[in-house]
Amino acid sequence: MNRELLKSICINQPEATEEYPFGPSVTVYKVCNKIFAMVNVQGDLGFNVKCDPEIAETLRSSYKAVTAWNFQKKHWNYVLVDESITDELITGWVEDSFDLVVDKLPKFKKAAIQAQVSEII
Repeated sequence: MNRELLKSICINQPEATEEYPFGPSVTVYKVCNKIFAMVNVQGDLGFNVKCDPEIAETLRSSYKAVTAWNFQKKHWNYVLVDESITDELITGWVEDSFDLVVDKLPKFKKAAIQAQVSEII
C-alpha cells in the first residue's frame, strides 16, 4: 500500500470529498461533510478510520499496527501501514468506515449513496 492507492480507495467512495481542515499535514476524506478517513500526508503511512467499537477492540488486539486514536478511542482506529496489514484489509476498513458514516445520514441521503454503491457492485 502507498499513499496514492490509499487516496484512490478513499476518494472513489461515492460522493467522497478530499479536504484539509486541519492544515496541510492531514488529508481528510468526507461523505456529506462527515469524516470517514484521515491520512497522514508525510512520514510513515498511517490513517484513521471509524470503526464499530467491538470490532475496533478486536482489531487492536489482533494487529500491532492498529491502535486507538485519542480523538475518540471508542470509535476510531489509527492504522500504521506495515507488512502485517494487507491492501485488502485496508480497503475493507476504509469501506467499513465509509459505511458507518453513511448509516448515520438522513434516510434520503443514505438511500441515494447506497444506490450508488449498489451500481458499483
